[in-house]
Amino acid sequence: MNLTISSTNLLKALMDVSKAIPSKSPLPILENFLFVLKEGKLEITASDSELTLRTSIEVEVADEDGSIAVPARHMIDLLKELPDQPVGIKTVSDSSFECTWASGNSALPYFPADDYPDIATTGADALKVEFPAESLVEGIQSTIYATADDEIRPAMNGIFFDLAPESTTLVASDSHKLICYTTKDVKASEKASFILHKKPAGVLRSIIGKDVENVEIAFDSSTAQFTFGCTTMVCRLVVGKYPKYRDVIPMNNANVLQIDRQLLLNTVKRVAVCANKASNHIKFTLKEGQLEISAQDLGFALAAYEKINCNYSGEELTIGFKSTFLTEILANMSCNTLVMKFADARRAALLLPAEEESETEKVCGILMPIMIQ
Repeated sequence: MNLTISSTNLLKALMDVSKAIPSKSPLPILENFLFVLKEGKLEITASDSELTLRTSIEVEVADEDGSIAVPARHMIDLLKELPDQPVGIKTVSDSSFECTWASGNSALPYFPADDYPDIATTGADALKVEFPAESLVEGIQSTIYATADDEIRPAMNGIFFDLAPESTTLVASDSHKLICYTTKDVKASEKASFILHKKPAGVLRSIIGKDVENVEIAFDSSTAQFTFGCTTMVCRLVVGKYPKYRDVIPMNNANVLQIDRQLLLNTVKRVAVCANKASNHIKFTLKEGQLEISAQDLGFALAAYEKINCNYSGEELTIGFKSTFLTEILANMSCNTLVMKFADARRAALLLPAEEESETEKVCGILMPIMIQ
């Protein structure tokens, strides 16, 4: 292998795919980048066997094609210390390569490309769908915080992609809260679904640049492949059956609160300062035209309450919530006016945008209440 490439372009490509490099691996070869030079392009691959990232960049000079596995940490550390300039990479023996720049060079070991494991891809029966990049990033951002860490039910540790000919919904739940993000920009040819684990979901969100317009998703029963520009992410899907989330969304909650979302968020944050740090419990007391939010920590003699005017219709109601869950949902919605619908103090509350904003706000959620004394 013998090539010359921009140090800045190479570093950016390495940083993008390095998110798949494991900190520790039973396969030491996975602590390396796989470099493949062919037809004037350098293809770079990183993998932890569950998640694989691959990108390709143009090289300035390609004198000799080839493929090697190079140490990830050393390459990144070296390139970080170099100003933008052409860098030469050339194999000089069966086990080492030379990295040269304007004023110096470095000798580093490499490993045979044949030692790098084969990367699983989707099968011939894979279903493909085109996803606008902005909607995909927004959907992951809006739901990923609601995923669980559940060893018994691994399906809850990911985002459920529910695709249909009319629309697509991304769902996440930790059994205390459930968040749905629905977009009509993505319409599958048939009903289908898959569960994307939170780790690759977070990586995908971070590597999709603002210049990306669409992401092509191909998936089968075990693997998903996301392709955009010169970058591909391949990952294993969570195997399991996701709960019937539509069945738990309350439809007939008759007590309705309509309020400014930012006002409610700021009030909850202020009052929660005096909540018990272990439970984070706060209390809503609802009357016609008025909401009182209160919290107390008897152990430290702390208490706070605040009354705010609102549009509330329904029975007088006292209901408790975990403040951290409520602030997460409120902070990840973008509507100006929020509607909360309650049945009683024991059943889940529904949070959704006001009717006039329902077309622009794609997120809704449900939040389980807590028992209050």
